[in-house]
Amino acid sequence: MNAHPLAYASFSLSGDQVVPEFWTGYFAVQPDTVIIKGQPFIASSGRTSRFPGRTSVWSIRTRTVVHSDQLEPHLRYLIERLALPRSDLRQLVKRSAARMRFFCYWNNASGDRIPDIPADIRALMDDMGGTVDIDEYR
Repeated sequence: MNAHPLAYASFSLSGDQVVPEFWTGYFAVQPDTVIIKGQPFIASSGRTSRFPGRTSVWSIRTRTVVHSDQLEPHLRYLIERLALPRSDLRQLVKRSAARMRFFCYWNNASGDRIPDIPADIRALMDDMGGTVDIDEYR
């Protein structure tokens, strides 16, 4: 794999009513990103933000733990790590007025790479009320 990955993914819950501590306990996973609405947060640069968070976020990502230039291994890692699907997750997300998603980074500088999200992963997120978003870079 390249020094700069061509693919990675994250799972996030975001919204004004998201309580990061609740989701850390629920998943029994330490998040990579926590933002609490109205409070300064640690940005991806490692520095404290100059402005408070506009909404709350709980997120984990695969960039440093999965080494593949395809999306499927990244998404399968997140599914396993979070023990998805969970029967109560859709209702908990709805109750907290949160947005749940897999966010996929896809580098396509060559112009010949096609991001492939397996149908079962799309169905899983759809059944849980979440989305799969791909951010493609050329």
